[in-house]
Amino acid sequence: MKTYPVSLWKEQHSPDSFPSLNENISADVTVIGAGITGITTAYLLAKEGLDVVLLEAGQVIGGTTGFTTAKISSQHGLIYQELLQQHGEEKARLYYEANQEGLAFIHDTIELLQLDCDLRTLPSFIYSTSKVMEQKVEEEANAYLKLGINGGFADKVDIRLPFSTKNAVMMRDQAQFHPVKYLNGLVRAFTELGGKVFEQTRAVDIEKDSTVVKTEDKFEVKSNHIIVSTHYPFNDISGLLFSRLHIERSYALAAKVTDEHIPDGMYLSADKPTRSLRSAIGPDGDSLLLIGGEGHPTGQNDRETSNHYEKLAEFGARYFDITSIPYHWSSQDVYSLDKLPYIGPVQSGSENILVATAYAKWGMTNGTIAAYVLKDRILNKANSYKELFNPGRSETGSGSIKSFVKENATVAKELVKGKLKRESRKIDDLQHDEGGIVKLDGKKVGAYKDEDGKCHLVQPTCTHMGCDVVWNNAERSWDCPCHASRFSYKGEVLEGPAVKALKAY
Repeated sequence: MKTYPVSLWKEQHSPDSFPSLNENISADVTVIGAGITGITTAYLLAKEGLDVVLLEAGQVIGGTTGFTTAKISSQHGLIYQELLQQHGEEKARLYYEANQEGLAFIHDTIELLQLDCDLRTLPSFIYSTSKVMEQKVEEEANAYLKLGINGGFADKVDIRLPFSTKNAVMMRDQAQFHPVKYLNGLVRAFTELGGKVFEQTRAVDIEKDSTVVKTEDKFEVKSNHIIVSTHYPFNDISGLLFSRLHIERSYALAAKVTDEHIPDGMYLSADKPTRSLRSAIGPDGDSLLLIGGEGHPTGQNDRETSNHYEKLAEFGARYFDITSIPYHWSSQDVYSLDKLPYIGPVQSGSENILVATAYAKWGMTNGTIAAYVLKDRILNKANSYKELFNPGRSETGSGSIKSFVKENATVAKELVKGKLKRESRKIDDLQHDEGGIVKLDGKKVGAYKDEDGKCHLVQPTCTHMGCDVVWNNAERSWDCPCHASRFSYKGEVLEGPAVKALKAY
């Protein structure tokens, strides 16, 4: 699968375009990052009468939100048994209620704004195919019962899959939609309320001890509050979050199949490798099956990244009547130490600078409720979920400590490994449409030879903290194995936390 990745959501419905910032301005609130969290927060604050500016480094809805599987669900894998063990019954129930509130807001907003975004209310299932995971699914169903979750064990007749399963746990009345169509409507509603949007405007710094945002083009936005909803916060200068975040890439494809082969519902496997399934509608009204999975830490991969798409295609061919695969794409997801997102101030004393991150693949509901938490913090209103998601919360459980040690040991290993690795390949060894680290004049250089034979050379050192980047052949990008910054083959920043491009030769 050598064609360039194309997202179903981005291909069939391009968002409106907006100008870049070309002067110094001021506002009540500056929101950085125009994905589901940033757009929803900006919209909510504008409804409250605040003057809000929304900055986006690339194109609106051009980040992870435009490359999701777009399940609007509170069923986030086998998480509730873990939340009960790690956080107790009250916080586990709060997490469920928060995500249900996010789901309800999306439903209500679609109705209020009369948005046509392919919304469907469906049950969501997690199924097992092994004896080990059968037990885990049973434990999850028991957690549902304890927490009063609307769901439980699924009847065999409800599991409409073309392969055998051991058991499944179901959550009723979940949903799926077209995220770009939905957020386009929200952006328009935001601008109609007087909100300002600036694309191609990368925030690179927040002035120390102030709420002034500086952009790559040397302009400033002064405001009373700043919200950083850039997926991975770029402003964690103190390192209070970097050491607590884990980042993975995962893959998806949209395949044409006959209607009778598309399961009615949303499915996720409990077993590894993960398989995610849902239906979708193509640009011509044709029925599509979305297949997702194959997650791995960004930049840390034991095989070619294109192989992950091939594995998903093989799974689809084995169990579904696939006729073609017109779309395939990947996304990046951030995880916290203790399974809960970080929403709020990174540190005390900086209450006017808020972040939202670590949705662990489930950004549609988590990102939406994050907007409510952020809005209420700025307006000094009570919110049931403030402390649950507070980035300053204590994470001293054994699971959190193990995750912290493992993640930081991995970063140290990747930093050293990249510096010690010796390269013997030369530019002439590269085929057309191939990239990799080569030796040039005694130095390591990142090289990509495009389809026309032109070579694009970069210094393969991440501009964030100095780790060596690795080549991603599926996306034609340079990926950092330490903190998951990504760069185009020309060196341009694709994903933070890096804000500076790789040096090009």
